[in-house]
Amino acid sequence: MTMGTRVYLARLASLPVFDPNGDRVGRVRDAVVRLRTTNRPPQVVGLVAEMALRRRIFLPIGRVTSMDSEGVVLGTGSLNLRRFEKRPNELLVVGDLLDRRVTVVPEHGEGPDHTGVVVDIGMEQNRNTEWIITRIAVREHTGRLTRRGHVYQAEYDRVRGLVGPTDTQGTSNLLALLDQMRPADMANALQDLPDARRNEVAAALSDRKLADVLEELPEHDQVEILARLDRERAADVLERMDPDDAADLLAELPKAEQVVLLDLMEPEEAAPVRQLMNYRPGTAGSVMTSEPVILTPDTTVAEALARIREPELHPVIAAQVFVARAPSATPTGKYLGMVHFQRLLREPPASIVGGLVDSGIEPLRTETGLLEITRRMATYDLIAMPVVDSVHRLLGAVTVDDVLDHSLPRDWRDRDAYDERIRDSRDRDAHDEEPAP
Repeated sequence: MTMGTRVYLARLASLPVFDPNGDRVGRVRDAVVRLRTTNRPPQVVGLVAEMALRRRIFLPIGRVTSMDSEGVVLGTGSLNLRRFEKRPNELLVVGDLLDRRVTVVPEHGEGPDHTGVVVDIGMEQNRNTEWIITRIAVREHTGRLTRRGHVYQAEYDRVRGLVGPTDTQGTSNLLALLDQMRPADMANALQDLPDARRNEVAAALSDRKLADVLEELPEHDQVEILARLDRERAADVLERMDPDDAADLLAELPKAEQVVLLDLMEPEEAAPVRQLMNYRPGTAGSVMTSEPVILTPDTTVAEALARIREPELHPVIAAQVFVARAPSATPTGKYLGMVHFQRLLREPPASIVGGLVDSGIEPLRTETGLLEITRRMATYDLIAMPVVDSVHRLLGAVTVDDVLDHSLPRDWRDRDAYDERIRDSRDRDAHDEEPAP
């Protein structure tokens, strides 16, 4: 990169990061800006990259050899894997500066000031090879709900309010960036935001998107975000969560609040959640999903494949269908067996699934414990197992992600708790390696 090359930082978000050998090592999530004590423009000191296990680290800008629309390339494969923590004199471009409401003064002092929101920030290298903020891309404020203002660029020294209280910050451009992420990555990004900013962004998400993100957040963040919503909105979001995840979240709330939210939910959406909350924790009944793919035995292979192709189905749910006699909503008629999607792909489209069922796996009962579920799924290499009642009606299915979720520590989604366990583990390892006195 040569002096005079301008790079827009928000455009780097979500781009892959490559080592000198061309191997991908992570993905850009933000850029770090250091404020300076004089009136000089802020200096960009590095990038925040997300590595394996959603761990975010700091990449010094001096380690970067190129940045373009294809990705960011590092000049070294040696990285400091310590989790990134923002210092008091630092700001994040995406987290802190994007969507700021600013005032742009006219060139040469001629004409009125203009207001708008920040949509991107441009940096350039100066003669000292420092990366300095030089340009701000601003969307003009029109004052009309139906018309978006045009985007223009202004020199940094003409922009007022870029660095200031966070209550001058909106959400639209940050939401556009987050919308490109998977729900798990979006949840991770929200954990990096200040509480007020996180709650504001979460409230601006659609019900469907917020439901997906809540399922990926630590329980204390789930409760905090849900508590900030009005109750009608909270009930709408719970309706769009998987019933088992909604039941887990409601279980973290006071009993009186559970009752209110369940009553506000649509009865057909609340019914499976209520049922799941009745089962003892750590059993198949408490961790199962009550909405697996259930087909009657006269369903054709073509119809079954069309059903599992539906985009809203999670991959683990779409990996197999469960066959039961009518009715096909849980609790169903008599459970007959299951068919893996690979078997469906090998059969003629006109074949019926009733002739393809695997009935050799004994279903789980609602009281089966997590350890036994794990043992049986591992024994038979299964992605999901059926759960039936005493008269062999299908009640739901336990999937491998349910097992993993409930086998890990309760706070496994909380990065701070994860980092503390890593530090404790390293301390123990270091102690074990000390020579005996």
